[in-house]
Amino acid sequence: MKPKDSATASPPIAGTVLGRGLWLASLGVLIFSFTIPATVFALDGLDPYVVGIGRAAAASVLAALALLSVRARRPERGQWTGFAVVIGGVIFGFPVLTTLALDHGASSSHSAVVIGLLPATTAVFGVLRAGERPSRAFWLAAAGGAACVTGFALIHGAGRLAAADLLLFAALVAAAAGYAEGARLTRAMPGWRVISWALVLAAPVTVPVTVWLLATTGPHWTGRAVLGFGYVAAFSAYLGFFAWYEGLARAGIARASQVQLAQPVMTLLWSGAFLAERIDATTALAAAAVLVCVALTQRTRVGPPRVVHAPPSRHAMSDRDRADRDRADRDRADRDRADMVASRADPPV
Repeated sequence: MKPKDSATASPPIAGTVLGRGLWLASLGVLIFSFTIPATVFALDGLDPYVVGIGRAAAASVLAALALLSVRARRPERGQWTGFAVVIGGVIFGFPVLTTLALDHGASSSHSAVVIGLLPATTAVFGVLRAGERPSRAFWLAAAGGAACVTGFALIHGAGRLAAADLLLFAALVAAAAGYAEGARLTRAMPGWRVISWALVLAAPVTVPVTVWLLATTGPHWTGRAVLGFGYVAAFSAYLGFFAWYEGLARAGIARASQVQLAQPVMTLLWSGAFLAERIDATTALAAAAVLVCVALTQRTRVGPPRVVHAPPSRHAMSDRDRADRDRADRDRADRDRADMVASRADPPV
């Protein structure tokens, strides 16, 4: 085989890995798009803290069983900080804050518009934690999206930010940090193990707190509450991250987060279909404006990472863990080739 033949074989392989990453990210977004409406269902009889913390407690049981089934190796010491960010962001931060926002009067459709800024916020954390380098156009588009969301919140709040909006903004930051950090960890282990370990490590807090809340808040397990809580526990808190973290890690944080553009639109659809919420003109226009701004953040070029992190030590690894690590190394190499091919093919904005 001639050298030029091997060179022409690389783009299809890289493109396949990139395509798989985007498909996995899309599946995660589809699952997450039901989270806010399902949370509204769960609040029909349950205390907001039961929903926000209890979903992680329930999911930790599934996570523990999954880890035990493969005898998964414990995270390495250098990964504890990353897991702390994931736990704070997606185990406690986003679930509790969004549930409290809905309990404070934010509608599902209103929340969807604010959370629509999540892709750009996730990409920002990709810059801070994963070393990705978006261009100046990216920052301008991200700032425009933030301005649109803030303006929308001020209009709905009669010139002031309501408590629910502040909770949603905080949830936005928490989720973005957890997404970006989880994607970094997925470069060293499968995505399902990242979320599984995060849930298990948080269980000493989530499980006893949930038991206490159930004993003191007097929950009413209506049909809607059971359906909503079951969904956010099994899918939003656990299974959705299987696809989402793998997608972010394979396709790159800034690039894969573009599929999250569809999440606010889908959530608006589910809010109208399942909650009979009326989508007014202001909400629709704000959602469209955020969509445009976030789309621009995803179309701007992203430079290569500033820092290349050395892979964790292979010492004392089991055959299964070594195979997982080798797979992650191959995926990372293919993803880097995909980014090179895509950066040459995409026109600058």
